[in-house]
Amino acid sequence: MIYREAGEFKSSYSEDSRTFPIRFDRIAYFALLLVAFGLVPFIINDYWANAVLLPVLIWSVTAIGLNILVGYCGQLSLGTGGFMAVGAYACYKFMTGMDIYLPGEDGEWVRYALPQMNILVSVLLGGVVTALVGLLFGLPSLRIKGFYLAVATLAAQFFLVWLFNKWEWSYNYSASGQITAPTRGFLGFEVSGPAAAPAAKYLFCLTILFVLAWVARNLTRGRIGRSWMAIRDMDIAAEIIGVNPLKTKLLAFAVSSFFVGVGGALFFSVYLGAVEVTEAFGIQKSFLVLFMIIIGGLGSMFGSFAGAAFMVLMPVLLKNIMVGSFGWPTDIAAHFEFLIVGALIIFFLIVEPHGLAAIWRTVKEKLRLWPFPH
Repeated sequence: MIYREAGEFKSSYSEDSRTFPIRFDRIAYFALLLVAFGLVPFIINDYWANAVLLPVLIWSVTAIGLNILVGYCGQLSLGTGGFMAVGAYACYKFMTGMDIYLPGEDGEWVRYALPQMNILVSVLLGGVVTALVGLLFGLPSLRIKGFYLAVATLAAQFFLVWLFNKWEWSYNYSASGQITAPTRGFLGFEVSGPAAAPAAKYLFCLTILFVLAWVARNLTRGRIGRSWMAIRDMDIAAEIIGVNPLKTKLLAFAVSSFFVGVGGALFFSVYLGAVEVTEAFGIQKSFLVLFMIIIGGLGSMFGSFAGAAFMVLMPVLLKNIMVGSFGWPTDIAAHFEFLIVGALIIFFLIVEPHGLAAIWRTVKEKLRLWPFPH
């Protein structure tokens, strides 16, 4: 590894990046991927899949989506739970098949029966439907922002939950009002349904997360990401230098809603298997994802992963300590769990407002410079 004095630069970014050992970061990333894809599927069991790994993967997808909207574009949203419900119910309809009506040549509506689709197509189409709904509810962002936009998206949360409660077609006229994921497989392995193996569900969610995180990383690093950040920092100045606020904000809502919809579809079809909209996608889910990106770090891909892992693993750890080690009753442990997690959220906001991503960035810089003091 070659280190140069400050002020010496080469002609390319790749040469300049050698000032710090970024190569070790890449080695760590590849090692983590090797363990995630090559080792974990062989040692995973039902507890680790359902209590830890699947929730972390699925909430990471959702947190990335909300971070694109809030962290990168600066558009506050409190409707994440409602958009997750759109992705879940759309995925359910594509998995079970449905009828659609399109206008024919003579002006009459023609009925077309869509076949039942495999789970990957259903999940992705659920994200597409959610993106279209996100475009619709993103229109108020052209006129309002800040707290007022948060209230508008909060209205979307309550409206969408009410809609899926009342619209019987969305849950195939079930008497219970629940939707249940049918058994579906991918590449010869069952991914949804009661017989799905933990390794198959884990690999399916991990692959989708990896691809979507790669897409999000490239979007935020390119021209689109710079446009989002320009709108976030100062929308009037961004418009003056040529950034179209209409296209930029609506694109952020669409991309964010796609990610959130995919997260909702995975949450329903792979993780839970059966959901009721009020219980599974209530307002608490919107605040949960918002806390994830605040704790992890706004405008940071790593922060989305770190925040999701923190909000999933911390309650599991506290429950194991209070119930498993101390023998406390479950209801008392649940109350203390809320108190401790809330106190930790306040602590992080006071000590490091930029979240776990900023802490990790500082640690990496210290570790890089520690063997080579000035």
